[in-house]
Amino acid sequence: MSSPHNPKQNHLLAALPAVDLAHVMAHLELVALPLGKMLYEPGGQLQHAYFPTTAIVSLHYVMASGAASESAGVGNEGIVGTSLFLGGTTTPSSAVVQTAGHAYRMDRHLLMQEFNRAGLMQRLLLRYTQALLTQMAQTAACNRHHTVEQQLCRWLLLTLDRTPTNELTMTQELIANMLGVRREGITEAAGNLQRTGFISYRRGHITVLDRLGLEKNTCECYAVVKKELGRLLFDVR
Repeated sequence: MSSPHNPKQNHLLAALPAVDLAHVMAHLELVALPLGKMLYEPGGQLQHAYFPTTAIVSLHYVMASGAASESAGVGNEGIVGTSLFLGGTTTPSSAVVQTAGHAYRMDRHLLMQEFNRAGLMQRLLLRYTQALLTQMAQTAACNRHHTVEQQLCRWLLLTLDRTPTNELTMTQELIANMLGVRREGITEAAGNLQRTGFISYRRGHITVLDRLGLEKNTCECYAVVKKELGRLLFDVR
């Protein structure tokens, strides 16, 4: 039987030609990422980069008070650890597993070797970083200018894009922490989406019933992020 895990489940790795992927695969280690696992903490030394396949990792900025909100999410479209090839080995943000699953891990020294070969891998990583910066900027703008319900729709759609199912295991409290809003705001927004038939919610579980409805109900931020990611990661050869 074939293995259920494959590096090509990560879109960055899948974009590499067979020869380049074979070279990179020699440096990859499959790891399980349980819910809540901290991949790196603010100011901590980054030792590995992660290419998620089925896991989703949330990048947070943590305030001195301990309050935090998500600046971006990383799933099977990208890599966790961009600081490593951008010239730094630490970051003021944290990375925590939002959805349990698997990823392929690469030692930071080996990642730099691949990056410094200056081939397609380098171009893919830099283009993905541009897409990640777009996501961060759009998240900041969205959190400032759009309603909690629109933010929730955006967040649900981005999460759906990274999972093979329309069912999400996620508490309202966790979503509130991701978006940096009060839990009561998420409760109200989720209730509105459930009444319109877009989602079904029971404690800790969200099922998306009408994705098109969510897309019509969200702000422009979701489309901007998705379009930029597609533009930058396709046709880079």
